[in-house]
Amino acid sequence: MSQQNTAGEAAKAVVRRNTEEVQGGGNYALFDELFADNFLDHTPQPNCTPDKAGALGLYKTLRAAFPDFHADIHWQRVDGDVVTTFKTYHGTHEGEVFGIAPTGRKIHFETVDAMRVQDGKITEHWGVANLFSLLQQLGAWPPAAQA
Repeated sequence: MSQQNTAGEAAKAVVRRNTEEVQGGGNYALFDELFADNFLDHTPQPNCTPDKAGALGLYKTLRAAFPDFHADIHWQRVDGDVVTTFKTYHGTHEGEVFGIAPTGRKIHFETVDAMRVQDGKITEHWGVANLFSLLQQLGAWPPAAQA
């Protein structure tokens, strides 16, 4: 395996560990190891700061709202030091999220994340989450009209 492929696989593993162990397992000590202190989120969620503390706050909010929060990673690709991941998050709505009281509903929504990994740490993030679908599933937005 070439040096570039080895670095790419190592970067994908860092992002996978974040998805599975931090987001899915609530291992916040690992979060601190995986994220650089100068982490920058180029697409922070509402009411989140674009830094390491903001990302951790979002993760804790999601786990409080969905205690069984976890993701299925469909694929990952590496371009230089940026890992792009397509995944579907799943969970059961047992805590408030986006001002929506717990519904007990099972949810799922897709995301595409791009994370820059340098020296084994996540330094930057860009992402798009299908929050519209999530709001529909939680009953906070009218369902799509039936054709």
